[in-house]
Amino acid sequence: MRRYLSVILCILLLFTIAANSQNKKGKQVSGLTANVYGMDMKHLSKVDGVIEKAIADKQIPGAVLAVVRMDKIVYEKAYGNKSVVPDTVKMTPETVFDLASVSKCVGTTLSFMQLIDNGQVRLTDEVSRYIPGFKPWVDPQSGDTVDITIRDLLTHSSGLSPYIDVQSFVRKYGPSQPDSLMIVIARDVKRNFRPGTKFLYSCLNFITLQHILENVTGMKLCDYAQKNVFDRLGLRHTCYNPSGETLSLCAPTEVQADGKPLLGKVHDPIARIINNGNSGNAGVFSNAEDLSAIAIALMNGGVASAVIPDNSKRILSEAAVKTMITVPLENDPSVGRALGWDVSSVQSGVKGDLFSRAQAVCHTGYTGPSIVIDFETHTAVILLCHRVHPHDEGSVGRLRATVANIVAGSILSPSRFTEINGVNSNYLSDKD
Repeated sequence: MRRYLSVILCILLLFTIAANSQNKKGKQVSGLTANVYGMDMKHLSKVDGVIEKAIADKQIPGAVLAVVRMDKIVYEKAYGNKSVVPDTVKMTPETVFDLASVSKCVGTTLSFMQLIDNGQVRLTDEVSRYIPGFKPWVDPQSGDTVDITIRDLLTHSSGLSPYIDVQSFVRKYGPSQPDSLMIVIARDVKRNFRPGTKFLYSCLNFITLQHILENVTGMKLCDYAQKNVFDRLGLRHTCYNPSGETLSLCAPTEVQADGKPLLGKVHDPIARIINNGNSGNAGVFSNAEDLSAIAIALMNGGVASAVIPDNSKRILSEAAVKTMITVPLENDPSVGRALGWDVSSVQSGVKGDLFSRAQAVCHTGYTGPSIVIDFETHTAVILLCHRVHPHDEGSVGRLRATVANIVAGSILSPSRFTEINGVNSNYLSDKD
């Protein structure tokens, strides 16, 4: 009976929230809504000061923040400017950003986990099964070889070098040569250590995953992700190579040699120059509302809504989500990476100090964006900014962690929730 009462209460609260919330128009929701969702609005609003200080210190020209609790955006706000070159334009909540390496988790990983879900690929499969001639790691002492697996790529424990010299590649092969790039990765790029024993973040891991997906499905990654992830969730402004209305909403990034900033063109050189925007390491453009929908789906076990489940809007099974956010036992514990997501590696500082150490995942992008999803408290923090505009000079490491701490600190305990709202909070703390 307790379970059913909790479900009924949750549904009633959702209707209350729908009546009070204004975030469809990109405005922060009312304090009542945040409190109903177990958030202390007064504490949460402290994010405004730290983001505005980062803008005043010229670390970023502007930002959009979305905080998600359970299955609702409880705080959404735009700060500063969308652009300062060639013109100054105010930021809006709908602004679309170049996600840079956040593309790895919301584009490549979600797409690739579907292949595992559908039995088309296994985590233990050797990469050479899909990329003929893909070299193994060779022990420099014994000469023994160890094949690199799909799991090694997804956890950045393959040992592949982080990047390539794009200018040297273009001089030799020319621009727009993704197949030649894959040949270079397969045969020439250094394997730095025995797979699974260390962490080395590498864009080449995810470009390899891209080619595996394309070989298995017969579709470009950009097309596969659009059809099977973005469109299935009903995302309006998430895509590779934006055009039309989505392009008009894009924030520019770095000013180029011609004096104009990149606009709707991915900043990452491999993705832009070699892979024409269709790249496993970068290339997705999105906004706060769409990324919130992705976070909600993952917290719901792979489906868009936990209240009214609709398998036509399911992107992953519950088992696939659970596996994706878990650090593999097969890897050395020092790796600290789940599948496509960071949990506890040396790069996980974006989570701050207060979110779950084991049940919160995160990812960042070079241009400035970041996402944190805490599966313990069912909370997500999406901070979108473009620190490379107008020049690659801004810094957001401390900002990301500080915002995460404020959000985590605003989560009310069940007893405090009841005190403020005068209703039982079992639905927040007890899924049964």
